[in-house]
Amino acid sequence: MLRNTILMLFLAALAASAQPGQPAPAQPSLSMQDGNLKLSVPGALQGVGIDQKLDQQIPLNLTFRDEYGKTVPLSTFFHDNKPVIIAPVYYRCPMLCTQILNGLESSLKVVTFNAGQDFEVIALSFDPKDTPEIAAAKKAGYLRRYNRPGSANGWHFLTGDEANIKALTDAIGFHYKYDPKTDQFAHASGVMIATPDGRLSRYFYGVEYSPRDMRLGLVEASQRKIGTPVDAVLLFCFHYDPATGKYGAVAMNMVRFAGAAFVLFGGTFLFVVFRRDFRKDKKQLAASARRGSHGERAD
Repeated sequence: MLRNTILMLFLAALAASAQPGQPAPAQPSLSMQDGNLKLSVPGALQGVGIDQKLDQQIPLNLTFRDEYGKTVPLSTFFHDNKPVIIAPVYYRCPMLCTQILNGLESSLKVVTFNAGQDFEVIALSFDPKDTPEIAAAKKAGYLRRYNRPGSANGWHFLTGDEANIKALTDAIGFHYKYDPKTDQFAHASGVMIATPDGRLSRYFYGVEYSPRDMRLGLVEASQRKIGTPVDAVLLFCFHYDPATGKYGAVAMNMVRFAGAAFVLFGGTFLFVVFRRDFRKDKKQLAASARRGSHGERAD
């Protein structure tokens, strides 16, 4: 009875795992300054926001100053099959930029990948007034927070002139506005992940970033050069939604995965059961044959 029940469940799971899913309806790609949203935006925030430019090539020939004051091309940080996290901030920012970097560091601290070994982090100041000295102080503080050996070569705090800054922020879709009265910038909050060859792969909004989403974003941007088989399973069940900047569960894929898992374990169980029953039946037939042979000899 149990064997028949399991067999029926096995066949049902096999059908479910093979069932083609219906594609989800297409979702419009939204930006943080989408004109269709019809929101009332204060004049100081007009034009401020983030436009997703997925798969767009970043101009890697732009030059910036690193935290040591050395002028380096952006291509310096794109190499060795490592994805690159870009955090557009400015170091004199009184609050929001610190929250962005704190949130990024807190998320990466949970992720088992290591900055410098598996990926690179670029904090890019969009304030031309920021200096390498300020950048060096920021880097020292976040290296203490991150506290992983060898990570100094994985965190980069860049400054630059207005032309190079504008070219890069335009390329990644990051729009901000300077207020001369307060000597501060109005800007959105978020980070981007780029592929090793400099193409924009993922955008994450806000000041807190899910470690799961960050890990999956790094795996995808690396073209799965980093990660584990578990990450491959998660990417089968979770897909990136550009409209929200998050990874969400794909119900049909989860059903398929569960069905495939049941097929595997159910099939293994049935194989063991049938094999045991076959051996048992074989032994019984052999015993019957021996008893029949002894009876003929007695006659």
